[in-house]
Amino acid sequence: MLSVLKDVTYRRLFAAQIIALLGTGLLTVALGLLAFDLAGSNAGAVLGTALTIKMFAYVGFAPVINALVAKLPKKPVLIGADLIRAGMALCLPFITEAWQIYVVIFLLQSASATFTPAFQSLIPAVRKDEKDYTRALSLSRLAYDMEALASPAIAAALLTVFSYNNLFLGTVGGFLFSALMVVLTVLPATGPASSGGTSSLWHRTTLGARIFWRNRRLRSLLALNLVVSAPTALVLVNSVVVVRDILHRPDTDLALALACFGVGSMIVALSAPRVLERLGDRAVMLTGAAVIPVALAGATVLLFQPAGDATWWLLLGLWFLLGAGNSTILTPSSRLLREASTEETRPYVFTAQFSLSHACYIISYPLAGIAGAAAGLGPASLALLILAMIGAAGAFLSWPRHSTGTVDRLEQGDEQPAGEHRQQRA
Repeated sequence: MLSVLKDVTYRRLFAAQIIALLGTGLLTVALGLLAFDLAGSNAGAVLGTALTIKMFAYVGFAPVINALVAKLPKKPVLIGADLIRAGMALCLPFITEAWQIYVVIFLLQSASATFTPAFQSLIPAVRKDEKDYTRALSLSRLAYDMEALASPAIAAALLTVFSYNNLFLGTVGGFLFSALMVVLTVLPATGPASSGGTSSLWHRTTLGARIFWRNRRLRSLLALNLVVSAPTALVLVNSVVVVRDILHRPDTDLALALACFGVGSMIVALSAPRVLERLGDRAVMLTGAAVIPVALAGATVLLFQPAGDATWWLLLGLWFLLGAGNSTILTPSSRLLREASTEETRPYVFTAQFSLSHACYIISYPLAGIAGAAAGLGPASLALLILAMIGAAGAFLSWPRHSTGTVDRLEQGDEQPAGEHRQQRA
């Protein structure tokens, strides 16, 4: 897997991703402490609003901004987005009102909605060989999992020496380092975005979503995004309630529960290249779609009747399975996007995945949080189980049993930017 790091272009881009992710992790911790300082017992409402704003920025802003910057070279777009993120993070230590958090978070996450799809769509041009691209995806998944484990530990260590406001400076440094790595990297030519001058903004904004709808495997991926959102919401929103309020375990056990979720994901990410080579995307990803509802069913039974140490150990095992199931779906997902797009349509398809996948969390987060607070964790877990089962059924029904990347790409038909012609039809 590490062989892909021999390429200096990918190595610098991967370094930019890791440092920016660590900075984002520090931002998450510091933002929670800032919200508590400003709102006290209402900090949860402030954070919930901020997270909702983040999701709406991802869902609504990403397709529009991608359409607006479609004709621009990738490098200045990435650098500009990083500089905006750094500037917004630098504003956070000076915030004195909750509404200011909302404004800054919207601008910061809008810049992230610009950066992330553009960055992800660039990797296939850097690692064109399918095996190398799969290894790059596994490393990327591993970076996200490592960030989830490392950032809280780093933040805890820094907080023993500095105030939480200094964590925002770590976030600023992460984004500036990311921008520097992009500056130093010679990016491959990705071809002119010829749609920019020959089609409307609306056509370009909705292009990725229309390609998703016309492509059966991407429709399956859309359903799989719904599956992934269910365990993610349950673990991220309700782990603290289970560990601290129901099981009355110490704060360190919350970190252990979240670590089990991350370790399950990491193990799958490490083994993904070899498994995908043998079994293919469909078998691997639909296995995840089958495992997640089963593990959620176990969690639902457990949360209806939680009791003592047995519940704790079962919880750790179920969280491990949920993390592994998520990674089974998430790690190969970009392979489908690459195979179902051309060089010209790729940014639109990656942006659509970024936006549509985050739209699923607008459903799952309220189910986990609001339903959990109003009806209890058992009913909330049951609601998320039903959501995952609906997504899994859609994924199995949508994904054709026998298909190739070429066939799937041709399903896009006329859903290309105006003036473009598909070379593979020749």
